[in-house]
Order: sequence, then structure tokens, then C-alpha cells
Amino acid sequence: MNKKPHRKDGSTENSTRTGPVTREMVGARARELALIAGHPPPHVSQTDYERAKRELTGESEIDRQEAVLESLPEAKRWDPMPGSSGHQAPESPHEDEDDEGQSETEQIVDDGVEAAERDQKFQAAIEAAKKAHS
Repeated sequence: MNKKPHRKDGSTENSTRTGPVTREMVGARARELALIAGHPPPHVSQTDYERAKRELTGESEIDRQEAVLESLPEAKRWDPMPGSSGHQAPESPHEDEDDEGQSETEQIVDDGVEAAERDQKFQAAIEAAKKAHS
């Protein structure tokens, strides 16, 4: 399908038509789009009219989507699925976490603290034994 780029005035590159896009032109194109979509002739949808207008004026779908987003309150713009409340996904444990959620680093630190406490107790016991034998 060979499409020629449209300009804002409704004319296409290499076209001989001049002047603004009229309602009649949009209506005719909307009816064509409805027929292409398989709708019977009297059933032209609002979507057909909107697409016809975009095609004839050169407005892109992206421009229209941006305009819709700009009209929304800023807090709603991020919402990928408006109206969906979503849910919190369960946190998956990291590979280096134990059953209690401690990372390998935390486990090493805890092991070191326990070893230091054992060593202090052992050294204290040795000192107590030396004093008892003296």
C-alpha cells in the first residue's frame, strides 16, 4: 500500500488538491474506512470518523494519544491499565539469602560475631583458670 505523507492542510505530497479538509471529505473517507472494516454502509463508527480526520489532516495516532495523556491528571498518567488496582507481587528470595532472609554478607558477619564471642568466652575461661591455679 503506497501512502503519501499528509500535510496539516489536508493535502498530500504531489497532490493537486488545495484548501482545508471539509466535513464532507472526512465523512466520505470515514464511509470508505467503514466499508473496508466490513461495516454495512449506514454504520460508520466514531472511530472511523476519527481515523479519517487523522488521515486527512496528517495528525498521527501518537499525537492523539499524547493529547489524551496530557488531559489526564498527572497522578493517572503512569497507569498502564487505567482502572486496574493491580496487586503486590510476592517478593522472591535472592539466591544468596537463607531461610530467614539474611544475605550471605549478613550470614558471614553473624558467623564472625558468634566466633568472636566464643573466642572471648574461651579467653576469659583461660584467664580464670590461670588465676585459679596461681
